[in-house]
Amino acid sequence: MALKIRLSRGGAKKRPFYKIVVAEALSPRDGKFIERLGSYNPMVAKDHAERLVLDVERVKYWISKGAQPTLRVAKMLSSDGLVKAPVIRDQPIKSAPGKKRKEREAEAAEKLASAAEAPAEEAPVAPAEEAPVAPAEEAPVATAEEASAAEAPAEEASAAEAPAEEAPAEEASAAEAPAAPAPAEEAPAAEAPTEEDKKE
Repeated sequence: MALKIRLSRGGAKKRPFYKIVVAEALSPRDGKFIERLGSYNPMVAKDHAERLVLDVERVKYWISKGAQPTLRVAKMLSSDGLVKAPVIRDQPIKSAPGKKRKEREAEAAEKLASAAEAPAEEAPVAPAEEAPVAPAEEAPVATAEEASAAEAPAEEASAAEAPAEEAPAEEASAAEAPAAPAPAEEAPAAEAPTEEDKKE
């Protein structure tokens, strides 16, 4: 028969009062017990004399007979030096993030830190690359002849599209295929004579 030294609740709703009892381990919390060893009243101040009342001699007797105190009772008895203080773990906080979420947040923080370090290392290199590019920006100044030559292929493309719209559907697909490469050949088009030059 396993014996426990534990708390048995009494009192009213929201006004608890506990008896410290020796009972069988399988008996109900507020049920039958073997002997009452004291009382615990959490409603009074901590330094009040009636907060914890114990019969120390009877507690020592039952511990010698093999009765095991519960964690809360062991904590109370350790204040009198009757048992070694138990390690009561902290209660978990329900709103606290779990293990996996903490791991994901740590990984995200590492990625942000590495991303922040990478631009800082590349920043000194970027101005050196920009220096040679500056003269190239001045070069694309177009003359009047080049501008008129660039407009000519655009007029040819619009002229090629007009007959394609009038043609039947079968011929339209054939007419569109040659029209696509025309913009790619813009540079030679400037050198080639235009239709207006041929008429003159």
